[in-house]
Amino acid sequence: MLDRVREAMFSTLGRRVEGARVLDLFAGSGSLGLEALSRGAQSARMIEKDPKALAILRSNVDLLGMAERVQVVRGDALRRELWRPLLSDQASDLVFLDPPYPSIESPAGRAEILLRVEDLLRDVVPTGGCLVLHAPARALESLRIRGTWRRDERRYGNSGLLYFFSEEERAP
Repeated sequence: MLDRVREAMFSTLGRRVEGARVLDLFAGSGSLGLEALSRGAQSARMIEKDPKALAILRSNVDLLGMAERVQVVRGDALRRELWRPLLSDQASDLVFLDPPYPSIESPAGRAEILLRVEDLLRDVVPTGGCLVLHAPARALESLRIRGTWRRDERRYGNSGLLYFFSEEERAP
């Protein structure tokens, strides 16, 4: 994610970041989760499967002295069992989902990502929370989910951010 897009995202999130429990899926170098922590988030669980990106992520966490507030997990960010501690333990106030563009552009990849977004919103994001999906701007219109989440989309050149806010009580 470009620096200006990341800055715009955190500006949109505003005070939601303070004290938040963050789930950073497709964490890469950890820039989103680590930025959230630097802006007052409580903790972050970061999931990444690429070995090179994972090594950089771990190095960044150590370099910034955030090991006590970060849990780094190696694996596929779309596998629900990697979220399980969040389902039984605590919710995530902020979920960052930054999948590789090719996975969103392929019909099968897009369908899987949208199913996981629905799962995350239903099972992980509490009332008052937010999920942010980073996607190609041209793909935003095709990214539709079921549910009553408040949706906000922003475009920054070729990049797009799709916000899903959970602001109302959900039926059990």
